[in-house]
Amino acid sequence: MSSIRLNPLDSAWLFTESRATPNHVGGLLEFRLPEGAPRDYMHRLMAAFRGHREFAAPWNRRLKYAFNKNPLPVWVEDDAIDLEYHVRHAALPWPGGERELGELVGRLQSTPLDLSRPPWECTIIEGLAGGRFALFIKMHHSLIDGVSGMKFMQRAMSPDRGKSLKLPPFWASGLPRGARPGDDSPLPTAANAAAAAVQALRGQVQTVPQLIVAFGRMLKGLGTGEGMVVPFTSPQSVLNGRVREKRRFATQQFPLERLRQLARAAECTLNDVVLAICGGALRRFLAERDSLPEASLTAGIPVSVRPADDEGSGNAITFIIATLGTDLADARERLDAIRKSVRHAKEHVQSLPRQAMLQYTVLLMAPTILTLLTGIGGRTRPMFNITISNVPGPDQPLYFRGAELLATYPASIVTHGQALNITCQSYAGSMNFGFTGCHASLPSMQRLAVYAEDALAELEAAVMRPPAPARKAPRKAPRKAAAKAGAGEVAAAKPAPRRKKAPD
Repeated sequence: MSSIRLNPLDSAWLFTESRATPNHVGGLLEFRLPEGAPRDYMHRLMAAFRGHREFAAPWNRRLKYAFNKNPLPVWVEDDAIDLEYHVRHAALPWPGGERELGELVGRLQSTPLDLSRPPWECTIIEGLAGGRFALFIKMHHSLIDGVSGMKFMQRAMSPDRGKSLKLPPFWASGLPRGARPGDDSPLPTAANAAAAAVQALRGQVQTVPQLIVAFGRMLKGLGTGEGMVVPFTSPQSVLNGRVREKRRFATQQFPLERLRQLARAAECTLNDVVLAICGGALRRFLAERDSLPEASLTAGIPVSVRPADDEGSGNAITFIIATLGTDLADARERLDAIRKSVRHAKEHVQSLPRQAMLQYTVLLMAPTILTLLTGIGGRTRPMFNITISNVPGPDQPLYFRGAELLATYPASIVTHGQALNITCQSYAGSMNFGFTGCHASLPSMQRLAVYAEDALAELEAAVMRPPAPARKAPRKAPRKAAAKAGAGEVAAAKPAPRRKKAPD
């Protein structure tokens, strides 16, 4: 039986897993039933899923622990996959809304995967209002990165409704032999940043002087209000304690063009707008709990940047830390603070050569990995308060079995010291937010989704406020009246017409 070794990062997702902190990621995919779909459409879909027993990598891989020459687990192909375990069915009391769907997904996300089987599950969910149904697919982070997994599943759909009618389930479409998910174009996710960082450990020592200079520039702005946000200067908050096993999940969706218009008006990036929405929502949420720190919360943000020595079209994934402006009441000031902070951080890492950038990412992420390995996460000062990811997705509608994919919402990992994760993915003209949080640490977390809408409206009012109407120049008074007018007075030719009183 052939086997595939896990790299150090994938192994770390296994070693740091516990009952309270399962390391699986997921994706909620919402569909609209095809027009004229038969009443037993969902029954047929379930039967088709459980009847399709052709699997491709990575969906047919399970862990095997060897205690001979290699004590670390390896991936092997499973020839006896039990689809009754991997494919489940759930129904909401009709008509199920987003809140009820979020509660169900929160429960599904709370349960660890069985690591003696291929570590993934798919739940078909019916009972949604508006002729909709959903799939919730979760997979262990050691098997596949969540956002890359979502991208991989989207490849199993079709932009042509007709061609989608007989598509097999997502697990029938696999990777090229020897390839791993995300190999073709790395996405700006925390996992990809960490993977690049682990690879960089093989780098040469000549990058050490460059790293010293880089961290020196970072520390130079400490306490001056300038430069990058320095790691471990973030305030302690309810987001950064110990977590329990139960999860909450909430979603929000905005038209992508609405966010782009705001970005153009504010002369900032789309990602800046996303961060400002999150900052505004978090400020209100924590203030209502009387838990808003005086200093601003900070976000760890995976980004794609081009290093100083990259003369081609390539890029690199790294991790930056930026302010969320939660200490600022004014929405425009908050957005400006975020824009400056992100720009400083990006310019800082882009000035580094590629090898130095990767090792720089190692140094940034190593403390977080160590807190997980040693079990002290949530007991020390946070390196940053929350991880926020914004990943581009397909820009055209996709279909599966004639059903249109309406939205994709990522569900991510919550761990000690990081009780909340916000991951966004664009799809077909919309931006979809997935909020994953610890049930005990963040009661009523669903309010964050509502407050995100309010934060966006607040930003639009502050940035896109229509200009005040130009004041009309006063009419010139007749010469006789003007002659009688004293200094500082204005003589009118005739009284202004009385305005009609608006009805009460």
